[in-house]
Amino acid sequence: PGQSARWSARSVVHHGGRRVFSALGSRAERLPDPLQRRLSLEGRGQATAAQRAPAAEPAPAGEAIPALPASEHIDQMLPRDDYDVAARVWREGPAPLLNPLPGMAERERLRLALIIPPFSRGSGGHNTLLQLLTRLEQRGHTCSVWLADYHGHMRELWPAVLRHDIREFFAPLQGPVYKGFEDWQGADVAIATGWQTVHATLGLDNCRARAYIVNDHEPEFYAASTEQALAEDTYRHDLHCIAASPWLRDLLIERYGASADAFQLGVDGATYHPLPLERRRDTIIYYARHSTPRRAVPIGLMALAELHRRMPDVRIVLFGTDKPLHAAFPYEHLGVLSTEQLARLYAEATAGLCLSLTNFSLMPKEMLACGLPCVELAGVSAESIFGDDGVLDLASLEPHAIASALERLIVDRERWEQRSRAGIEFVASHTWEHATDEVEAGLRHALSEREARAGGLSTGAHGA
Repeated sequence: PGQSARWSARSVVHHGGRRVFSALGSRAERLPDPLQRRLSLEGRGQATAAQRAPAAEPAPAGEAIPALPASEHIDQMLPRDDYDVAARVWREGPAPLLNPLPGMAERERLRLALIIPPFSRGSGGHNTLLQLLTRLEQRGHTCSVWLADYHGHMRELWPAVLRHDIREFFAPLQGPVYKGFEDWQGADVAIATGWQTVHATLGLDNCRARAYIVNDHEPEFYAASTEQALAEDTYRHDLHCIAASPWLRDLLIERYGASADAFQLGVDGATYHPLPLERRRDTIIYYARHSTPRRAVPIGLMALAELHRRMPDVRIVLFGTDKPLHAAFPYEHLGVLSTEQLARLYAEATAGLCLSLTNFSLMPKEMLACGLPCVELAGVSAESIFGDDGVLDLASLEPHAIASALERLIVDRERWEQRSRAGIEFVASHTWEHATDEVEAGLRHALSEREARAGGLSTGAHGA
């Protein structure tokens, strides 16, 4: 009876405790554990949330569960690449443009800021940009160059060294060269160039307008990748594009809905012209810049191997790359040449080969200016400049077709002479002065578009 009375009393306490737990709800977990045990019939405390969670099912017998590796805590690191620059533009939008001044597109002198990616000797795109900017400077415009180098390729070089190299490698620019944008001073037109510079240019303030000189369709430089996506994105920010061929202009308009003009690449007639040299009848020269995939060098080498099989006595010369390439035929290697050396090579060879899978290279024009017939790829961009027939020999992207085009220029003297004369005549009007006229018109077009969009406001700042 005494034990029964004790259990009865405990039951009263327990059921009273349940009413307490019920009233407290989840707060019952906050009661001291000894008190929870006193109120519990089973003599145990209230389970915590973690304790109430169902236990994980045991792994099947014999199944090993791998342990995770020890993790390493990484502190936040400051980004230093163009991906973060793009992310800021996507997140915050472009920096506001200054309101346009009435008639600013017709002003005689403009402040022009050219934003360029890192460069090296022999860069064709940079040569185009600096040839144009130097001539704009000679027309009275105030010009400056700004290096966007987020990956640090030229981190060791001082701005004065960069300016010296620009003058030595490309053109005698008189204006200043800046590294980064800490000293940004604004401009009438900020000019983006390579795709790596576009998002940086969109972030620059104190500008009346922005423009984009497009030398090539750069997304095609990459396989499916972040770089390809970022390069495509650069054409979608309402920058007025000034494209280096009608083919490229039309592509930007049709594929991206961009505003775009075109200009024709110029040739330096003082350097590239016929020279009083005896021209060989057995020499093919090939621009074999293997580091640039769009030059289709493996296809070119296969074509030359086929030509050598057909005509083993033909002399083949490769240039445009520092290191000799592996090839299935004997050849002479000249490496990277100066402009004067190129002019001499073009003046004594029989035919040139230069392949372009995207926008055409300036090199065929320079060859033609020296009286050297040239073979290029058909069906890409060359027809928009040279026409379907008459100036360049065009061949499909097939080694036998390319070899046949070269063979015709060697064996058919009449055809060679016709191509040589036509090339000299065609290129005569393709000067850098004419190219600068077209680019200057494109920059003024960017300003007039800006003025039209803003409705002629003249003070303060306006959104991009």
